[in-house]
Amino acid sequence: MAGSETGSGVLVVGSANVDIVIEAEKLPVPGETVLGDDRREYWGGKGANQALAALKAGARVRFVSMTGSDRHGVDYRKYLVAEGIQRKGLFIDLAPTGVALIVVNRKGENQIAVSLGANRRLTPRRLQVSAGVLEFGEVALAQLEIPVPTVVAAFRADRRRGAITMLNPAPAPRSYLANLFSLVDVIVLNEGEAATLSEKKESQSDSGYLGYCREIRKKGAGAVVLTAGKKGALVHCNEVIGWVRPQAGIQAVDTHGCGRCVFGGVSGFAGGGIINDGFRAFRCHGGFAFRSKKGGSGRHTSPAGHHGSPEGDALGADFERLTSNIIHTTVPTLY
Repeated sequence: MAGSETGSGVLVVGSANVDIVIEAEKLPVPGETVLGDDRREYWGGKGANQALAALKAGARVRFVSMTGSDRHGVDYRKYLVAEGIQRKGLFIDLAPTGVALIVVNRKGENQIAVSLGANRRLTPRRLQVSAGVLEFGEVALAQLEIPVPTVVAAFRADRRRGAITMLNPAPAPRSYLANLFSLVDVIVLNEGEAATLSEKKESQSDSGYLGYCREIRKKGAGAVVLTAGKKGALVHCNEVIGWVRPQAGIQAVDTHGCGRCVFGGVSGFAGGGIINDGFRAFRCHGGFAFRSKKGGSGRHTSPAGHHGSPEGDALGADFERLTSNIIHTTVPTLY
């Protein structure tokens, strides 16, 4: 589903990786080897997943990224363009395309290690010498699988032209980055990332999640969306504070990529108003990113090397069904 000609414009500055996934009975502990099922490869990377999620929400998308000149890089760029991503901004480097190694257990929990590869070469200098590459869209997205100075440079340019900036601070930095988060209008993160950035102990309670959100907003972010796996997402901003719960009939099988789907999908609606249009998409995109009881993976990307599949078509139908069900949903407030 390509972005519409009249949809909001979304600029994504971020990573593109090949996800290598192994499903196993349990996650390994340090020093342990576990046996898993057959290896699967997917087009991944937080930036690419978010760009495709925005595209599926109807936005026009430019994805500023760096992939290698290797086979994976060539095939990945072909896939992105075939899906409807603009060619401008798809940069190429001699470094290998980034790779993520992912182990998923039967509960849907995962462990991830990433080799950034060509993503490291997406530098502020690269943006500077590419005239006009950041001049696109009403909404700008970024993550932290590319150099932080690149995100800062992009957001400064985006703010100057009046774009809404949205950050997924993953992987979470070890310390608070004031020069970055002061440039963020909306920050979307999970429980672990929220605990790290708020410098609080990890909590699984609603009151703990609220504490994370308050602290992160004090540090400069305009609004916070905390994704909490099967519990849903907590929205904390001036207009509303409350939970958005998953759709009935949705079972959490693999939460890898769910935050990216929420983040990218909401951006596709956000050009006309972050709250009124963007937040109503949470239940849709969060549920789409899980897996329904009827089966089918919720990732927005097709397996690496495959430009579409029957599974993807079925997911598109699920996406439309979920969208139609939540247009008039009211988010319950906590207080």
